[in-house]
Amino acid sequence: MSELNLPKQPSMLDASIPVITLICLLTLAVFYFGDNSSYGPNQIALLISMGVAIIVGVKNGHNWHSIEKAIVNGISLSLGAVLILLAVGSLIGTWLLSGTVPTMIYYGLQLLNPSWFYAAACVMCAIVSMSIGSSWTTAATIGVALIGIAQGLDLSPAVTAGAVISGAYFGDKISPLSETTNLAPAIAGSELFAHIRYMFWTTAPSIVTALVLFIIIGLNETITVNNDSIDLLSQQLAEQFNISVFNLVPLLVLLTLAIKKVPAFPAVAIGALIGGVWALVFQQELIVRLGGNTDLITANVKVIWTAFFDGVVIETGNSQLDSLLSGGGMSSMLNTVWLIMCALSFGAVLEHLGMLKKFVEVILASAKSTGSLIASTVATCIGTNILTADQYMAIVMPGRMYKEEYERRGLDPLVLSRTLEDAGTITSPLIPWNTCAVYMSGVLLVNPLDYMFYCFFNWINPILAVIYGFIGFNIKTLTNKTTKETTHKATA
Repeated sequence: MSELNLPKQPSMLDASIPVITLICLLTLAVFYFGDNSSYGPNQIALLISMGVAIIVGVKNGHNWHSIEKAIVNGISLSLGAVLILLAVGSLIGTWLLSGTVPTMIYYGLQLLNPSWFYAAACVMCAIVSMSIGSSWTTAATIGVALIGIAQGLDLSPAVTAGAVISGAYFGDKISPLSETTNLAPAIAGSELFAHIRYMFWTTAPSIVTALVLFIIIGLNETITVNNDSIDLLSQQLAEQFNISVFNLVPLLVLLTLAIKKVPAFPAVAIGALIGGVWALVFQQELIVRLGGNTDLITANVKVIWTAFFDGVVIETGNSQLDSLLSGGGMSSMLNTVWLIMCALSFGAVLEHLGMLKKFVEVILASAKSTGSLIASTVATCIGTNILTADQYMAIVMPGRMYKEEYERRGLDPLVLSRTLEDAGTITSPLIPWNTCAVYMSGVLLVNPLDYMFYCFFNWINPILAVIYGFIGFNIKTLTNKTTKETTHKATA
């Protein structure tokens, strides 16, 4: 009797209905709301599409309690990221108040030449991300400062964000400290450092090509550097803040904690706390101005406390400078948290109802050659990033689904682990409602629809992985006799 009550597996039409609904609604959201689509319209689109999926699931015999449990479990996956997001909001607020970010902007305006700024930004973020293993931390620190420098030099924030994300994800991808770099070989069954070495075959040409493109953009962009404007901006920064190399200590502490493998949330939270202390020690004049007509103790408590939960607002009369120096706080991340929870709820429902698995089964049926198998894996990783809005799920789910097929065809687990990172990790910031894209947009203040076209590394890497698969370049196979015999039978 119990077998008769089991839910039916979804048909391809069942699986397609909520996805098509989401695509249509997201398109309408962008059409009607433009850059503001991530501030409510996308969330509603995700929730309505989830509701459509639930209706299909109930039709197939699923009950609400099991679906609700899947939604709760899906949201629980985001709680670690939510804590990090809130801590990052506080960090940006206190680092603005302490002069840490303004100091990076100040020195960057003096040192970085506009002609090679984009390439330099990419390299800087790559080095930092490789050192600490976190694209998120890199974007929230070095990335925020580089966006400020770009605005000061009158350069494109969208191209700058593309350079920051390209460099940050390159470093994250090849760093042994990165969570995704450890996750992919664990799922595929390969060894960590062999996985990193094998990734260089696709990663190195991708980042070199991206750097060439950033150099070309920088050299060909019509740039009129107004030294008087830069000098004025630097002067105004110095007037608002006590600019000193000591202001960079919170950054050095955070990088040290990351290198020491301190988990992201406590590391970022400690960085935010140190920023508050540094503001108290080095920015008393600014705190007194922001505190208004209050006594010194009250001003210190209220201004620093506010920086943690609501950021800072600097009013200088210069709108460009105000935009550089204002922002941060936990409240600045609440919309991001809202979008993440909606996106993961939608993805959890699709996975629970078997709709994601249905897509993979259809794709795998047409993957006859090694090239088409790798292309299918890349497509599945990207599709999972689109539907579940989470890069970890885009690694874990395709990895579990394709692992047996890679083994059956005699391919080394390194091929699967590399492909998972080439597509699952790299493409996550390109999907506007993905947690990574929402995060990058939240800290860099650039819409994903604007920066995504300039994330050259993130586009080139998965394309190169597919090309390697079809031409058979650097595709490692297992050498044991049993696998060879299995592979021969499978291809006969």
